[in-house]
Amino acid sequence: MKLTVDGRTVFATTGGAEFDPARPAIVFLHGAGFDRTAWRLQTRWFAHHGRSVLAVDFPAHGWSDGPALESIGAMADWTARLIEAAGLKQAALVGHSMGALVALDCAGRHGDKVRALGLCGVAAEMPVHPEMLESAKANTVKVQELMTFWGMGNALHKGGMVSPGLWLRRESLAVLAGNKPGVIHTDLAACNAYKEAPARAAAVTCPTVFVLGDGDLMTPAPKAKALVAAIAGSRAVTIPDCGHFMMVERPDETLEALKACV
Repeated sequence: MKLTVDGRTVFATTGGAEFDPARPAIVFLHGAGFDRTAWRLQTRWFAHHGRSVLAVDFPAHGWSDGPALESIGAMADWTARLIEAAGLKQAALVGHSMGALVALDCAGRHGDKVRALGLCGVAAEMPVHPEMLESAKANTVKVQELMTFWGMGNALHKGGMVSPGLWLRRESLAVLAGNKPGVIHTDLAACNAYKEAPARAAAVTCPTVFVLGDGDLMTPAPKAKALVAAIAGSRAVTIPDCGHFMMVERPDETLEALKACV
């Protein structure tokens, strides 16, 4: 499905069902350097169980036009405009990593457009290792390897993917390698610079669930505690034997956590 936001084409998948703006909608927001395909194991269930689904490519990612947006706040404002462009008054936002910060910021500043939040692999601050930033700026493969190695939970380094035929490490490297020069650096720099998460969380009033991995090295589960405490009535689900890519590493557990909220 194609939408137009700010005069540029945005691509989104709909979970294998026709998008109907009259149904409760969920917008899925991917992490740094990734695209809409990160959510394919959750979007299909929601699209066939009473929800309308948009798993979007941020600008300059996947099949969406560029340029990449340079801050979490800019991405959050863009998300609010995307909701309008889809013909919606409100949507639940489900985000992973960078996408979770975007969802949180959008809900904190555009609360009338957000009916619920699912925040996966998020922390109150998300500093990025200098080696990753340097590699991303130089457009070398090291950043792709580090994001994949640190992002994947320990169990997945030993095999055992629950989805037959899916090799998470190779798939992650392939998606990251497909980015245009500068895009990964723009994403990581935006995450590194963003310090407003606690303030935005304090302004959130919609139902919220945090989905965390107990083996997440990039956004360790304890680092989300301040955000959980700041959002009244929110709850946190910590998935065992899971790293940063919970929606692919542990798709069923991630789905169950989201179903209760969005």
